[in-house]
Amino acid sequence: METWKRVTKHGGWGSAAADPATSKLRVLVVEDDPNDVELVRHALRSGGFDPEIHTAETAEDFTEHVRKGRYDVILADYGLPLWNGMETVAVLRREGLDVPVLVVSGSLGELKAVECIKQGAADYVSKDHLPRLPESVRRALREKKLREEHRHALEELARSNRDLEQFAYVASHDLQEPLRMVATYTQLLAERYQGKLDDNADKYIHYAVDGALRMQTLVHDLLAFSRVGRQGTDLKVTDCNLVVESALKNLQAAIQESEAKIIHAHLPNVLADSSQLVQVFQNLIGNAIKFRSAERPVIRVSAQFECREWTFSVADNGIGIPPEQAEIVFVIFKRLHTREEYPGSGIGLAICKKIVEGHGGRIWVESEAGHGSNFRFTMPAAEARGKYDSADQNRS
Repeated sequence: METWKRVTKHGGWGSAAADPATSKLRVLVVEDDPNDVELVRHALRSGGFDPEIHTAETAEDFTEHVRKGRYDVILADYGLPLWNGMETVAVLRREGLDVPVLVVSGSLGELKAVECIKQGAADYVSKDHLPRLPESVRRALREKKLREEHRHALEELARSNRDLEQFAYVASHDLQEPLRMVATYTQLLAERYQGKLDDNADKYIHYAVDGALRMQTLVHDLLAFSRVGRQGTDLKVTDCNLVVESALKNLQAAIQESEAKIIHAHLPNVLADSSQLVQVFQNLIGNAIKFRSAERPVIRVSAQFECREWTFSVADNGIGIPPEQAEIVFVIFKRLHTREEYPGSGIGLAICKKIVEGHGGRIWVESEAGHGSNFRFTMPAAEARGKYDSADQNRS
């Protein structure tokens, strides 16, 4: 009762007790001293709460309580005879529960109090300063509400994204058949009547055929975009050397036609879906070939270990990208050039971005117009750095 006498002597609890507005509060107190439990009850009541207090003294007792009941806050003594009150944080995490834990204990010292907060406690309140307990509880409850709102917003965003992907998938999938028929019959119309009608008719037929074929390409690309990630990401230890080789095989015709020179160092293993990673390298290397300058294309693929992840680089000597358009290139269907200049629908980099971010990475470009581009992206490392500084391997 020493703490009680010291606190009441300073009269710290009198004014708040007169406040008629009280808040229901379900509290689990981890404490072995009944007197301290009563002091906590009195502090909460004086601070405007109507507490329903349950107590636990052992880890087993605490675990049983949180499994059976729902609590607004946990008040845990740091030093108990049979266990450490901070272990409540580990138990809550193991049970998948988000309940604020306030350490209510004797004087711990500043360093130990900070360490408790680092380990997950919402706050530390000394038993010598219990009048500040109600405000600490309110702050912890506000923070919990913010976390819940944030989690709810993320869930809503994820649900909205799933709905949009589902819509894109269904729309593009269902549009394929009628578009195929339109394209087929407009091409048949062109074959049978080209040159047999007037010049305007030939022009109209050309526009119809071209429009139908472009729409088919857009729908096909939209379907490909919507499929990325729909089946989940199968993360496995992936040898990026094999991934790049697969991408180069798929690009063999473009490489031969452009006489492109591909240079890549020995690449690391990463945690990735290998088939999706092939798409990333194929799109980036393919773009480097497509948007080449008058010089022979030279494309360098490398990787650098940085803070538990690998940063990959696909650098070229092509036409480059103005810095102010570095973000736009990753937007679906956004093009910097006309179709007459460069074919395609402008979806490749959007697919790369979706795949990379689906792996927990990020992608960006460093470039200037006329000075080539360097596309960089990150992937989680599969192992320690190891030795990846062997000589470059050339493929031309």
